[in-house]
Amino acid sequence: MDLHNYINYLIIAFFTITSPGAAILLAINTAMSKGIKALFFSTLGNIIGLFILSSVAMLGVGVLLKTSPVFYTVLKIIGALYLVYLGIKQMSNTHLKLHLSKEVKHTKKTLIVVFRRGFLVAITNPKPILFFTAVFPLFMDEKRGLILQFFIMTVTFMFISFCSLMFYGYISKRAKAWFFDEKKLKIFFRVSGLLFIFMGVGLLFI
Repeated sequence: MDLHNYINYLIIAFFTITSPGAAILLAINTAMSKGIKALFFSTLGNIIGLFILSSVAMLGVGVLLKTSPVFYTVLKIIGALYLVYLGIKQMSNTHLKLHLSKEVKHTKKTLIVVFRRGFLVAITNPKPILFFTAVFPLFMDEKRGLILQFFIMTVTFMFISFCSLMFYGYISKRAKAWFFDEKKLKIFFRVSGLLFIFMGVGLLFI
């Protein structure tokens, strides 16, 4: 992959990643409810999920997703149901009390939960596999090492994703003071919960 190809890939990856979606919404909610440390673990789970999806695409499963409507539909339904589940959980009143404190103490269990949530949001979404399958071949040079090019593009994608999610989460965390009363929190988490549900339902029609 030459520099020109890499820059073109970088531009496409940047705009694909930074467009608002389930991962960004999850990052905002995690930062708002549990703080930056939890956001870090959630984001880490997300990019590990992306690495697995990229590897799956490289192994040719992406072709199966494109050619097998049943396999694609099953994976899409799983992802949609998980987003709906997150939305319902987000809207529940059990979340509200914790968010009113500025200092959030994290247990090992909490960090595992947010890590798993970030990982599952990434791994149950078939769209990244289709992106990797469709875009990677456009920028790969067959005369050069394919494995090295794969790692360069994948690590670039993961790095942009990590920075993007941490940025969105950090900005929302800085704005958290505006939400420090129960009414505003209730509105925020119910609206964001509905957005998760709408994204889940919308995923079924993409």
